[in-house]
Amino acid sequence: MTDDMIKTLAEHDGVIQICFVSDFVKEAQPNPERDAEIAALREKYGEWNKIKDEKVREQMREDYYAIRQKYAGDRASVEDLVNHIDYVVELVGIDHVGIGTDFDGGGGVVGCSEVSQLPSVTIELVKRGYSEEQIRKIWGGNIMRVLTKVLEVSKELQNS
Repeated sequence: MTDDMIKTLAEHDGVIQICFVSDFVKEAQPNPERDAEIAALREKYGEWNKIKDEKVREQMREDYYAIRQKYAGDRASVEDLVNHIDYVVELVGIDHVGIGTDFDGGGGVVGCSEVSQLPSVTIELVKRGYSEEQIRKIWGGNIMRVLTKVLEVSKELQNS
């Protein structure tokens, strides 16, 4: 999202969910070898969402993870992820920031690529001086506030 989009979201009391996808957090440096391998993978298998055979999907996933592991130095770290959180907090305030993982396919963030590593994000937030209340907002309080408001408005609309 652009800064203007994030500001507009905040003006409407919304929350941006910081996604744990490495490419969303940190722009990968150009790497022709990596890009060629990924292009060859796409050429071999086609588009991910059009693969119907589960075994073929699983093989593509394994092949993709092997490429990602081979070029792991290009991936975002937990520190990069929290830099992203810091940036948005500074831009629009703590009440408009949340967490959104991508663990259905893995987000590729080094140090937090699956659910057992989630505490590493909290540890980094604590290191940077975030309070318990601020961390609670980031880890779900803000999005719960928005969802509660959505339910209230929905009920009002149903009753009108």
